[in-house]
Amino acid sequence: MIDEAHVVRALAARAIVPDASQRHAIAALMDLLSSTTMQRQRSGAVQAAQGVYCYGLPGRGKSLVVDTVFELAACTKRRIHFHEFLREMNRRLVNEPRGDDRLGSVSRQWLDGIALLCFDEFHVHDIADAFLIGRFLDVALELGTRIVLTSNYAPRDLLPNPEYHERFEPTIERLEQHFTVVHFDGARDYRFSAEPAQRPRFFAPLDAATHDQLQRIFLQYEGEDALCAQTLSAAGRPLHAQAAGASLLWANFEALCIASRSHLDYLDLAERWQGLIVDQLETHWLATPHTLQRFVWLVDIFYDRKRALFIASDQPIAAALNGLEGAHDLSRTLSRLAEMQSRAYPNPLEGVAV
Repeated sequence: MIDEAHVVRALAARAIVPDASQRHAIAALMDLLSSTTMQRQRSGAVQAAQGVYCYGLPGRGKSLVVDTVFELAACTKRRIHFHEFLREMNRRLVNEPRGDDRLGSVSRQWLDGIALLCFDEFHVHDIADAFLIGRFLDVALELGTRIVLTSNYAPRDLLPNPEYHERFEPTIERLEQHFTVVHFDGARDYRFSAEPAQRPRFFAPLDAATHDQLQRIFLQYEGEDALCAQTLSAAGRPLHAQAAGASLLWANFEALCIASRSHLDYLDLAERWQGLIVDQLETHWLATPHTLQRFVWLVDIFYDRKRALFIASDQPIAAALNGLEGAHDLSRTLSRLAEMQSRAYPNPLEGVAV
């Protein structure tokens, strides 16, 4: 059985001293995982929280705290990014026989055997996703599954589109009724204060020196034979790559984010390669909302899977993104890009250098 002291020690090993909101979340998570809470849930004698909803600005330690508790929890558990969850649910729905409650049936199958479920970067921007997550949460609550959500949004700010928000309010009310809601309101973004990586991972401008650096990176992890252009597949769509080895993919921004793609493409790439070189990023392209949103998805998914990311752009990428509009959760992307350039961010390619 873990307690708050276990979690605080684990965070201390990462040089983190929990602030007030983080301690509030740790206490709520310990209560959620306690046997007393589970007994109250089974008996129905007292209405016990069945989940913890952690929200706040990017980089305030939401995922850090939740992941630390998740690693220590001794139960059947699963942690999943929201994009990956949607992909899995939609794949199951395609194969589910017709019936009165296909979504409920698929939700029960998906949740089977899971005592603790952690959703990272929970968000609802689309009405179709809203219906899916609403029914899924209903089933999870019925089954008694313990749920932990991290989000940049307070429950009341989910599905903000006024055309659809009212239709999602019953789900918001269930979140507020059954979850302990913790606001991570610390002033510090931990990602921006991290020590830079020993070797740069993002490069500007797009000149011969940058190209040479990218080629050296590719050859560090892949052999000379892999250094040739080829056409690959990403979620069933063709993708032209400058080079592709066993662990590292090198492709131009135009092929990755200007071409018509979805988060499914990036999930596929992150599952097949440990690292990605994004080359020839002309930052004026980011002013196009669809292009910007694809780039946000790419960063989110590669960050969540802890994949290596190298970017070559005509000007520093953070400066180009500051002040842009047209994509959801852009502040989170900036925060994550800062961490991906730090020593704290793991490089999964380190063990595969040739």
